[in-house]
Amino acid sequence: MPQTKAAGDIKPALGIFWRKTRIRPEPMMKRFSPFCALGFTLIALNGCSTVTDLVTSKLPESRSGRPTIVVSLREQEAYLYRGGYRTASSRISSGREGHRTPIGRFRVIRKDEDHRSSLYGDYVDDAGRIMKANVDRRRDSRPLHSHFVGTPMPYFLEFSLGYGLHQGYLPGVPASHGCIRMPYWKARQFYDAAHIGTPVVVKP
Repeated sequence: MPQTKAAGDIKPALGIFWRKTRIRPEPMMKRFSPFCALGFTLIALNGCSTVTDLVTSKLPESRSGRPTIVVSLREQEAYLYRGGYRTASSRISSGREGHRTPIGRFRVIRKDEDHRSSLYGDYVDDAGRIMKANVDRRRDSRPLHSHFVGTPMPYFLEFSLGYGLHQGYLPGVPASHGCIRMPYWKARQFYDAAHIGTPVVVKP
């Protein structure tokens, strides 16, 4: 007759099976470590463009002469020229569909370092709490006991009535209401270089 194992004999066998089949944490961590490294790398690279903008905006210009600003909507880039030589460039975000940036030859007609939009912004209460965000004051009704606060547009270089270059958010595509958004350090660099009357050429 086949022999049956006593209950006490089963436990050691199960223990041996568990020791052989359990998942060890070390190999799992080794498999995850490349993904962790990739994640940290992506986080670091996310700030590289800002660092690059800061560094290049502080480099001394190698040319002198009257400044000219040229904007390419197709390339989503802005260029600063002096004496016909390009001395600086910047990523931009121009006007989105329905809010196209005007094309042509212009000149800087106003400079405002701490400009705010007169049309787009938020309705806030007296304590500064936002009651209705991202509004167009021409279309959006104002909540009771609130007032309008325009969106900040630092280092504003107005080249056509209501249109200008300024610091703003860059999502990688045309996204503004018609103005030309730039990174902070580049907007500051172009602002410092330009003056009233500086030519601004906006190309398709």
